[in-house]
Amino acid sequence: MQDKITIVIATRNKGKKSEISDLLKGFPVEIKGLDDFGPIPHVDEDGDTFDENAYKKASFTARVLGLPALADDSGLLVEALDGAPGVLSARYAGKNATNEQRCQKLLQEMKGKTNCKAAFECVISIAVPTGPALTYEARCEGLIAEQPSGSNGFGYDPVFYYPPLNKTFAELTREEKSHVSHRGKALRELCGEFDKVMIWIKQHMPVYEKL
Repeated sequence: MQDKITIVIATRNKGKKSEISDLLKGFPVEIKGLDDFGPIPHVDEDGDTFDENAYKKASFTARVLGLPALADDSGLLVEALDGAPGVLSARYAGKNATNEQRCQKLLQEMKGKTNCKAAFECVISIAVPTGPALTYEARCEGLIAEQPSGSNGFGYDPVFYYPPLNKTFAELTREEKSHVSHRGKALRELCGEFDKVMIWIKQHMPVYEKL
């Protein structure tokens, strides 16, 4: 029987942890979240790209805990706003703003704009304590709606309209969204070659001497 590999999801979001656990159910892995450990210093997501932020979170968590870690960073890029809110998506309307306030600020900025094209981007980073990391990224294109619609999801989902399904992300079920979303695509790509990922982790994990 294959030894299980422990992978830490660098988040305190229980929904995200269970979503990833479900996807990796068939593999010999044990998924843990940050809440399964004692206090861990906060990581400032001050990178200029999703890639930098995802790697920063994954690498820091791996080094602190001595275990492989997975982190994702994602956000919304709006063409008419020169790619904003981008890496600042979570802080676009201020540090403690609600999802509703972020959506309202975005709609305010979009007033008078005729180009409504937008895209969600996601980068997933898997890092080991010694530094190396694997990266997976995906994108989902859509439009900014004129007003919020739907009550599912989170973040900018109520104002992100997805033309192929004729709905906003907030009007989709969790299953529908996971099938087409940026994060869902990146996670499926990761799962599609997870056997190789496990080999890579085993090759790059430091070997600790027993005293």
